[in-house]
Amino acid sequence: MKMKKDIHMTAKDLLGMLQIKPGDFGNYAIVPGPADRRDAVLKYVQNPVRNFSFMEYTFYSGEFNGTKITVGNGGRYSSDSAISAEILSNGGVKNLIRAGSCGALKEDIQVGDIIIATGAIRGDGVTPYYVKDDFKTTADEKLNAALAQACKKLGLRLHQGPVWTTDALLRETREIVEKYASLGAIAVDMVSSSFLTIAQLNNCKAASIMAVSDNVITGEMGFTNINYYEAEQNIIKVALEAIKILETAPDS
Repeated sequence: MKMKKDIHMTAKDLLGMLQIKPGDFGNYAIVPGPADRRDAVLKYVQNPVRNFSFMEYTFYSGEFNGTKITVGNGGRYSSDSAISAEILSNGGVKNLIRAGSCGALKEDIQVGDIIIATGAIRGDGVTPYYVKDDFKTTADEKLNAALAQACKKLGLRLHQGPVWTTDALLRETREIVEKYASLGAIAVDMVSSSFLTIAQLNNCKAASIMAVSDNVITGEMGFTNINYYEAEQNIIKVALEAIKILETAPDS
């Protein structure tokens, strides 16, 4: 039995079903995971208008500092984040910023520090359907530079390097963790790989900035730590400040 189409449902099909039209989204999108972090970003956005609700994810577009931006809770895992990245990058967004969280893979990285991914080491189950093993997933250098500049302006502890993405949160064993740390990963999350890869394939600039919630090497759990809570707020401020920086740059 043969399928009638090469792909059952494409990003274009999904955009049509969600009734998203050209110009509905902003040039920038800030994409956190949980809805409460999305709502925290929206407090800075003027006149937000809901673009769509799909499954449990809702996106809005409005004005920030004179620039139209889009904000939505775009998924907590590789699979749902991949769908959001497809929708946004195929819907006309040119700059995607993931505002997430991660576990540190170096002893000197503390709970509450900030990580900017320079790229991703793919351990997720989504990207093998998109790219071959030798594909190099990278973040956009210009976006990363603006995020780093914003971190410096706000006086935050920042680390930059590759991030390992996994789907198996409860199987971060010593053997597996040490393998990916030896490959250069400074943190682990469940999103950056699919988010950055899909944006890259769609010629969309993308970056991933994360608050450190725990340290996998030392075993420290910081999910209820005030420093982690503050870092969650800080990555929002950094993402917004980075947009200001980019929009006021001479070549913007």
